[in-house]
Amino acid sequence: MISKSKTQTQKLAVGLVNKILKARHLQQVRGATIVALRGELGAGKTTFVQGFMKALGVKNRITSPTFVICRKYKLKSQKSKVKSQMFFNVYHLDLYRINKPKELLDLGFKKILKDPRVIVLIEWPERAKKILPKNMILLNFKHGKNEKERIIEM
Repeated sequence: MISKSKTQTQKLAVGLVNKILKARHLQQVRGATIVALRGELGAGKTTFVQGFMKALGVKNRITSPTFVICRKYKLKSQKSKVKSQMFFNVYHLDLYRINKPKELLDLGFKKILKDPRVIVLIEWPERAKKILPKNMILLNFKHGKNEKERIIEM
């Protein structure tokens, strides 16, 4: 997929939210839904997360949790665009400052992964690839030919 603007990147995120919600109706899920966003600095990962969160009804200002590692957002069914309350929380992680996967485990990551009512968005997933589940959704972000263009591969 090629995005030529911030708005297009966020619309692609909305599309992914809709696909995830439809897929959830068709399958029995045992753990959290993981969306891993891999790419260079400034490649559009956080912009994508902003669109994703907005589609789930999150009203907060979304910034990358680079210095705090993880932010948790509660989803409110009455304000959410989510048709049925399949998810209660979204975790947004930025692993750029993680040196070892154990650091993530020390934050209670295993418990988060077990909860089927959770979506986890992870920037810089390669920093913890040894402990991430194989069944995650992996998106690769690359800079395009011009300044605003982004290439997003699933």
